[in-house]
Amino acid sequence: MDKKGLSKRQVFETLQEFKNKDLTYSSGNILGSMCTCAHPIAQDAYCDFLESNLGDPGLFKGTKALEDEVITMLGDLLGKKDVYGHVITGGTEANLMAMRAARNMTRETAINNSLEKPEIIVPKSAHFSFKKAADILGLHLKEAELDDDYCMDIDYLSENISKNTVAVVGVAGTTELGKIDPIPELSEICLDSNIYLHVDAAFGGFLIPFLNDIGYNFPQFDFSLEGVCSMTIDPHKMGLAPIPTGCILFREEKYLDVMNIDTPYLTQKQQSTIVGTRTGASSAAAWAIMKYMGREGYVKLATRAMEITEFLARNLVKSGFELVSSPELNIVAFNSPKINAHALAEKLEAEGWAVSVSACPPAIRVVLMPHIKREHIIDFIETLENIQESFD
Repeated sequence: MDKKGLSKRQVFETLQEFKNKDLTYSSGNILGSMCTCAHPIAQDAYCDFLESNLGDPGLFKGTKALEDEVITMLGDLLGKKDVYGHVITGGTEANLMAMRAARNMTRETAINNSLEKPEIIVPKSAHFSFKKAADILGLHLKEAELDDDYCMDIDYLSENISKNTVAVVGVAGTTELGKIDPIPELSEICLDSNIYLHVDAAFGGFLIPFLNDIGYNFPQFDFSLEGVCSMTIDPHKMGLAPIPTGCILFREEKYLDVMNIDTPYLTQKQQSTIVGTRTGASSAAAWAIMKYMGREGYVKLATRAMEITEFLARNLVKSGFELVSSPELNIVAFNSPKINAHALAEKLEAEGWAVSVSACPPAIRVVLMPHIKREHIIDFIETLENIQESFD
């Protein structure tokens, strides 16, 4: 740094120059992200609690009470009010904690059963965070094949569970296509085999319950299924909380206990989270937005997202594009008959549109988050049609 500091005006003028290089959600041009504009209520609450540190919760008893209420509200939303967990940074940390809990729970059993190397089975559509978790925790990662609708193949799972399997992962709202794995069947298999089942509902957790309220009739995916041991849910996605606001929920407190390490110099003498210093601002923001929105508010939000999703899907077909499959949640994946997905993504980027390309299968992937409006989709379709016409 320089010997002499800048003035406040100089600092913020320079910051603005950097910020001007960023894309913004409100522009409608970010089409490939699962994040969105944080609600002003959540932003204000976050800023009010910037000094809080839930890594030392005895110093911030009010903020800790907010975190506990958030976990209870989310548990109630996901089929079991009396759950245990924490507000953390996001889905990656939540998934890492779940795999750590599963591994630690089986350590004694592993010794007794001569476990060669603990393994986890995840669908090929699982988030990349499970590869991180396997690497960090020394787990062997098995990727289950997908069925014709890009969900975990149950037959593959049944045939590949072994004495080394410490956890199975199902996804409720896959990152690439928004698909929901057959969680009820996974629950039955894991119960029968006495295997830990984790459900990654980072994306779908703030959608599926509210869509079911209006008649979508998605199958059970949460703690209402006896085999589900833990769940990931991200309020900073469809929950409208600021980044970073993720949550890990456990059916029983023992899953947290098995990860505890001693923290003798803090006000809480044991800690199970990955990070030590942990902002309480995320808990306050999640509490504020959930209380403000209520179930009715989130139903309206989910309804609007699905209306825009269906609008995009219909118009893509009308314009000659090919859907990978019918959207289950607010993600649409499609291809052009004239140009491959990666080349199309590059052309869209040149026109100012930030889309992503899915890997399984390769396709343009659009996530219809709350910042996306109908007028944005109309402009997007027009751009797509112009690009496609240029190949005639």
